[in-house]
Amino acid sequence: MARQLYQLKGTKLLLVKANEQYHAVTDWIDKEIERITDQLHQETKIWLDEWPNIKATYEQDPIFHTTLSGSKIPRIALPPYQDWGELVKWKMKENLPGFFPYTAGVFPFKRTEEEPKRQFAGEGSPERTNRRFHYLTKDDSAKRLSTAFDSVTLYGEDPDTRPDIYGKIGESGVSIATIEDMKKLYDGFDLCAPNTSVSMTINGPAPILLAMFLNTAIDQQIEKFKEQHGREPDPMEREGIKAKTLQTVRGTVQADILKEDQGQNTCILSTEFALKMMGDIQEYFIEHKVRNYYSVSISGYHIAEAGANPITQLAFTLANAFTYVEYYLSRGMKIDDFAPNLSFFFSNGMDAEYSVLGRVARRIWSVVMKYKYGANERSQKLKYHIQTSGRSLHAMEMDFNDIRTTLQALMALYDHCNSLHTNAYDEAITIPTENSVRRAMAIQLIITRELGLAKNENPLQGSFIIEELTDLVEEAVLQEFERLNARGGVLGAMETAYQRSKIQEESMYYEMKKHSGELPIIGINIFLNPNGGGEVTKIELSRGTIEEKDEQIARLRQFHQQHRHEVDEALNRLKEVALHGENIFAELMNTVRVASLGQITKALYEVGGQYRRNM
Repeated sequence: MARQLYQLKGTKLLLVKANEQYHAVTDWIDKEIERITDQLHQETKIWLDEWPNIKATYEQDPIFHTTLSGSKIPRIALPPYQDWGELVKWKMKENLPGFFPYTAGVFPFKRTEEEPKRQFAGEGSPERTNRRFHYLTKDDSAKRLSTAFDSVTLYGEDPDTRPDIYGKIGESGVSIATIEDMKKLYDGFDLCAPNTSVSMTINGPAPILLAMFLNTAIDQQIEKFKEQHGREPDPMEREGIKAKTLQTVRGTVQADILKEDQGQNTCILSTEFALKMMGDIQEYFIEHKVRNYYSVSISGYHIAEAGANPITQLAFTLANAFTYVEYYLSRGMKIDDFAPNLSFFFSNGMDAEYSVLGRVARRIWSVVMKYKYGANERSQKLKYHIQTSGRSLHAMEMDFNDIRTTLQALMALYDHCNSLHTNAYDEAITIPTENSVRRAMAIQLIITRELGLAKNENPLQGSFIIEELTDLVEEAVLQEFERLNARGGVLGAMETAYQRSKIQEESMYYEMKKHSGELPIIGINIFLNPNGGGEVTKIELSRGTIEEKDEQIARLRQFHQQHRHEVDEALNRLKEVALHGENIFAELMNTVRVASLGQITKALYEVGGQYRRNM
């Protein structure tokens, strides 16, 4: 319709210039213009009128980067279209970054005061991981931390001398069992500073760890008060400090229990009870105006690492997200009260579809939020973290891993990811060393600070292949939604292990292609090392030490001894809250001050039940 209007106005202009004898024709054109203008959507008419002014704003000098050669590279490149139909089509499917449907990004411009860099870290004791955090952020104005926990913590257990626990303490993640551990983990970071944000990759026991973290942030601010005023805050001042802290603290807790069942397997409580606690967290966030901390990071990364292809990763992740939305709505929460607290986490591999993963996710999410749920602009904006693919890291020809990571990071940054972790080349074998993680950080810093084209913030827009891929992936994701819907939605499909089966089939297909050589992987099944890999490279292996394991156990016992007179009452109160259907997370905020992770988990098993997989 817009195209017809543009063509009619152009035709009329030509006729008027040509000769006055065409009055009858121009009168008919005027009537057609009026008729079509009346049919045009009001929002479209307003946008067409405003477009020349929008364009002029973006063409101003401050929105350019000048190269060494004197060329002016626009931060945002504008479409060259003149035809109104092309403009309206572009506006509906693409639009500028920061404007619905947010295909090109949820913010008009990228941040200049902080990098998207957020490196995942965790190993050994809280003190050792704390040192790594300071190393990773020592030159950064923004302190963006991402926390990896050991498997003992991930499964809600306390450090112990039990053989099946002892060997895993502090391995491939940090050991955290008490609020005192949490305080050591983030020592030296102001958790309420506007340039500090903390991400925690924890799922089954996420509510417990989150309660420890928020109490740590509150206690930091209470210590500040004591230093400034030379006294303890009174009860009213203490409540004020707590309220302000909760409204200020920035970060993310993963807490995505659906993808745990589908892909990662760190479920500990029954799915229904785990969902109830997720809802309790969000209700607590709404009540206490927690707006800067994401209550869940809906994750496709682990689905991809388990073997899913990029389309399945995206479809399952978005479907899980809409399941949480429906569950929160069923509990009486309003869409605009909780949707801004939802964030996402995706993997970036080598497949073509990864080039448009963010574009498709943002477009689908914003359209559903706006037109199905009537959500406001903030709720329509899908924000996500990218980690480069762990599955693409190989122990053979490890030096080649950095090349793959660089390409994956480039795609992520071009696609407007909101934060990024780049894997270290040696992660196929060990937790990254300081040297390898420095190389990993350099990858994205070289892209963002040195690469000339990265000065432009919408380099994918206008590409024929990118536009075609976006439409193709979007259609494939919507088709997967229909398959899930036919199986009773996400939860119905989980009862027959549909998601797990599909992920396993795709993983097998990938492995088969890799082993047959149909899927070329340089240094693995093609372009093999002429030396036959005989030259052994010495790699520094990072492991939790015996001393760290014993220290964690000793520290836990000391905590138990210190709170032995309070813990039983606190745990009984927690169980009562759960049995009466009250807000469990609100009570956890008290419980974690006197009880350890393992003690709390065992108490919750009694009232919520342990996880059992459907066979």
